[in-house]
Amino acid sequence: MASTSMLPQVDIQVEPDLQPLYPTPAQISHLLSPNVGLSPTQKEELISHCLTRSCIFGDFALLSYLVLDPVTQAFIDLSKQEEDDLGLISNTILGFGSDLEKDVEREECVRLLISEGADVNLPDYAGWNSLHYAALLAPPTLVSHLLTHGCSSMSLTRRNMSALDIVTASTTLPGREDVSLLLEEAMREQGWTGGRMEQQRRTTEKRRLRLGKQKDVQDNLNKSLNIDPRWWGDPEAEALRLELLDDEEEEVIGDTDLLTPPPDFTSMLVFAPHALPDIFQTLITDFKPIMRNAEPANVLYMLSRFAIIYCDHNWVEDLIIGATDAIEDTAFNRAEDLASLVFWLYNLTIWLHLMKCDDAIRETCELLDSYTLIEEILNSVFVFIIRFAERRIDEMLDAALLDYSPPSEFESVQFESEWSFLRTFGAGKKKANGTPVPSPAKSNAPPEGTLSRSPSPPPSALLSSKPGSFASLRQTFSRARNPGSTTPLQSLFADTPPATSSGPSPKDIIAFMTSLQTLLSLSDINPAITTQFWSQVMFWTACETFNRVLTRKKYLCRSRALQINMNLSTLEEWLGKMGLPRGIGSHFAPVRDLLNWLQCLSSITEFPNLIATIQNMRKLNPLQMRRAVRDYKYEVNEGRMTEECIQYLAQLQKDWERHRVKAGVAALRKEIGERERDRDRDDSSSSSPPNGSIPAQDTTSLSPSRNPSPSPEMKSVQRNIDMLFDRSQAKSAWEPPTPPEVLGELLDSRHMLPLLLPSDPKLLGAVPSTHPPVSELKPHSLTHGRNVSQASLGSRGAMSWQLNSKKLRDVGMSTLQWVDGAVSAARWYRRAQVQIADEEEEERHPPPPYSFDDLQPSSDAGDESAEYSSSFHFTPLTRKPSARSRGGRASTIAGDDIDSDFDDTVEHTESSFL
Repeated sequence: MASTSMLPQVDIQVEPDLQPLYPTPAQISHLLSPNVGLSPTQKEELISHCLTRSCIFGDFALLSYLVLDPVTQAFIDLSKQEEDDLGLISNTILGFGSDLEKDVEREECVRLLISEGADVNLPDYAGWNSLHYAALLAPPTLVSHLLTHGCSSMSLTRRNMSALDIVTASTTLPGREDVSLLLEEAMREQGWTGGRMEQQRRTTEKRRLRLGKQKDVQDNLNKSLNIDPRWWGDPEAEALRLELLDDEEEEVIGDTDLLTPPPDFTSMLVFAPHALPDIFQTLITDFKPIMRNAEPANVLYMLSRFAIIYCDHNWVEDLIIGATDAIEDTAFNRAEDLASLVFWLYNLTIWLHLMKCDDAIRETCELLDSYTLIEEILNSVFVFIIRFAERRIDEMLDAALLDYSPPSEFESVQFESEWSFLRTFGAGKKKANGTPVPSPAKSNAPPEGTLSRSPSPPPSALLSSKPGSFASLRQTFSRARNPGSTTPLQSLFADTPPATSSGPSPKDIIAFMTSLQTLLSLSDINPAITTQFWSQVMFWTACETFNRVLTRKKYLCRSRALQINMNLSTLEEWLGKMGLPRGIGSHFAPVRDLLNWLQCLSSITEFPNLIATIQNMRKLNPLQMRRAVRDYKYEVNEGRMTEECIQYLAQLQKDWERHRVKAGVAALRKEIGERERDRDRDDSSSSSPPNGSIPAQDTTSLSPSRNPSPSPEMKSVQRNIDMLFDRSQAKSAWEPPTPPEVLGELLDSRHMLPLLLPSDPKLLGAVPSTHPPVSELKPHSLTHGRNVSQASLGSRGAMSWQLNSKKLRDVGMSTLQWVDGAVSAARWYRRAQVQIADEEEEERHPPPPYSFDDLQPSSDAGDESAEYSSSFHFTPLTRKPSARSRGGRASTIAGDDIDSDFDDTVEHTESSFL
């Protein structure tokens, strides 16, 4: 016992926890009691720690106790900041989203701190205050509370970013749209009008929306027109191009320096004749089409400038004829590739535009008839696209335009030539099913909502069966069958089509045409070409519709003519929606007259009425009227034309046949006379001096003799084309060329309307305008140097177009690869010498079929180090043209000279590009 009393006294009392993980009011109250004996410093440390924990966890009960209790108030510091300079409010806001059930309580904590005087604008180490964090994490109600309790919406971080910039730096954060709107309105109340970030934000948002719409359009076109997705190129670059197009300054149409570059090597490409096949292979045959890529046109143009300015005219012929042949072969081999056809139509137009606008080469091209060759290939590609559209429309024409009828329309119509003794049972069935059946007396009036109804089953069960056939009898029994029967009659006949099968409608044709028009517009096809394209397509559609209606008896009735008339209205409405001239719809005039004739011929009971009706049918001849009357299908109880009227039509038909014979003889005599005049002209133009040379004064004989002076009709058509680009003229005044007079019963759907280009070559570079049309602009002439885009907008109703002449002529270093091929593209980045190394290389690249007699050495011929010099000049076209034809035969020129050293010109070209 004594030894135990000798041990030292040790204090084993536990030190109180001043930093509890989950403090509670009871625990804090105990620690602050006098029994514990904490010093003021310890109490301050405890209260500070518990205050921070209550803010982090959003513990409203604990925070209320700490802020409102008289004992703890003495140790509360609401301006306290953590090691990252985070204030109490910012710490509370950072917890939003971690526990959704505690967000309401956390918001109450923030409101309590603000009411107790906590600083809402207290920044942290990065300059962020409570509003910056709240804009990113807090609900809109708390953001609004901060804005109304002293928090400035204009406060910036150290990186000069406002709360609005944080939420919408590039694009608005998902779910923060309401917060963005609150901050934007608060900033505008303080005089904010938008800054750099706001402009960048709007630009990015606009680009994002544009890319989204562009992607949707491209996907739809890929499905409907079977286009390769690579055709569209880079979507980001396309969106940027559209932005620059919206903001660019408008060009002046009279910029001659841009249209005719100086005759140096910065605007031309040097080539060798033996390299032309490789150039055509890489530039045309193997070229991957990309939308609005005018690189082939620019390369061909620069090659042509070199050939015309510095070489012999035989080079020009070999280049242009070879290029046009290669383009024609490519279009023929890719006749089903619509994107490729549109690509070459665009490039041929741009190539012709570049060639015609260049004053330095215009005279040479006119003498060599180069423009005509390019125009012929352009017309060929144009025809390929037309044939593609015709094939697609032909697949849908019968079912979607002629046979289509909305449900329950004209189903009760009965014809005298069909078996109809059981029709009453079929009618009773339709009424029993609740389907309304229009009466025959109301079949002439178009029902409401006809064009907006869903597609109906094909009317083959009603119209395609021959009168009295077994199929029509079977269909009659099937319609009269009791709907409650368990064994329908259709089950006995496996070949009977279901009564509820749906088919194409006019909307399918409209969808295809809309896709095609969108592709042409996005591809920057010249508006005049687009207008003539749809004029030709609608002409073909009208002719085919007319011929099929007239030659098929199932369409020669009143009810069917009424329905076809309504279906055609959808095509005419589409032309207006697409902004095309309404003159394109004039091709449907013969079809309209035929359908109107079918609707009213049974009601003509008096001779004066017949005369008045015939005078209104100016697009029908007596043969067509007589054919419709002879094969007309009369409905039950429908009136008939009187015998007097029928005899008059027969006599009118005989008179018309005599007129047709006279017109045919006159046309034949006219054709024979034109052949004789052409033969005499060819004989006179082929006469030349005995030595075969052409004197300088006779160079005009090289001009094409196959281009006679245009007829008055062609002059009128040309004026109509030029009128499309006149902003003072409404596009509704445009009229298509008049097709030849129809002397027989059927229309000639194979007839091609002439394709004419604008008289002003500058307008060949016109593209569809992306700007909305304006209603009023002061009139001005295109030759006065006014802005081009203003002319493109025009007055109300004028065609929208614009010029991008500068963009069409932009080329880069990558353009050089098409001269020698992609394999040797790297050689253009260093100085290279063009020489043949050995005999094997010489066999691979044979010398051109031209002599080099004009090359004169600058020193004595015996000197091995002699260098060649050349003098560049414009070569007069005084030699005989090449015997090469459009057949693609190689040029055979013997003894002709060239005017410059090829090696020297290559060096000039390299130095100019480098």
